[in-house]
Amino acid sequence: MKTSIVTYAGNLRTECLHEQSQALVITDAPRDNQGKGEAFSPTDLLSTSLASCMLTIMGIWAKRHDIALEGTRAEVLKTMASDPRRVQGIAIDIHFPAAAAFWTTAQRTALEHAARTCPVALSLRAEIEQQINFVYPNE
Repeated sequence: MKTSIVTYAGNLRTECLHEQSQALVITDAPRDNQGKGEAFSPTDLLSTSLASCMLTIMGIWAKRHDIALEGTRAEVLKTMASDPRRVQGIAIDIHFPAAAAFWTTAQRTALEHAARTCPVALSLRAEIEQQINFVYPNE
């Protein structure tokens, strides 16, 4: 089984079908690159997948250690470079829920390590700056 099937729909838009689940993701070229910006751009998905992977891997660690991670959110900011046009940096602020105020230093360190070593983070080129900020409640 293939991972996905991506079809060019015209007007700088693609339809990405996840074969196993049949979930559909639409991409659109951004306004600053001849598109309409009506959906995630491919580089938006790259940046967003880093945050999603970090939360997923932290979730796996948290589940194993009976820590409630629900409500944790990641805010993503992608910066682009030109010549060649590429993702230059990804800044992610990971905001933890109120329960995180009671986590030990060891738990926090383990979760942060899980995030920084997720498969997407380890797959990106070293030239793409990953600026990750962990935001705990009451800090």
